[in-house]
Amino acid sequence: MIDRDAAREAMTAFLRALGHDPLHHPDLRDTPERVTAAFADELLAGYATDPAALLHAGTCTTQRAAPDDVVTVRGIQVTTICPHHLLPAFGTATVSYLPGAACLGLGVIAHLVDACARRLILQEVLARTVVDALMVHAGARGAYCRVELLHTCLSCRGAREPNARVTVTARAGALAGHGPDPEARPDP
Repeated sequence: MIDRDAAREAMTAFLRALGHDPLHHPDLRDTPERVTAAFADELLAGYATDPAALLHAGTCTTQRAAPDDVVTVRGIQVTTICPHHLLPAFGTATVSYLPGAACLGLGVIAHLVDACARRLILQEVLARTVVDALMVHAGARGAYCRVELLHTCLSCRGAREPNARVTVTARAGALAGHGPDPEARPDP
């Protein structure tokens, strides 16, 4: 349960602790409310979605894929929040799965990634969470997730590497082979 009043008060206290009082700075006056709304309504909205229910509702039983047909959705937009710095990371995901008894609607796969990403979650855990959800809740015989993100905690602070991208892959079941990443591309 989100306590918006406490979040606004905490953001006000945070800004004041950094030497910026929202009550005395016109550009910051509405910042505590804006930050609270951004995190509660958008950036952490994934907590309101149950991946199991999402996958169950998105199952199509009308036609079964051939036994070896892999379904792949590329270019799924990802925005997540680094739990270490509370800074955003953004990029794309590729998800592949080998259907079991039923197939999923393609949009459901994108919704699954979004629901898992819009949380305080490490990139490595994000990829594994998507794969595990497909295996456990969608009955996939195999699953693969590749997430490539630009982390603002890496680009704007610390190492300050604005072009660095982090790629994580997770695999399970029939797609768990240990060969090279099929999505890997050489650096430009």
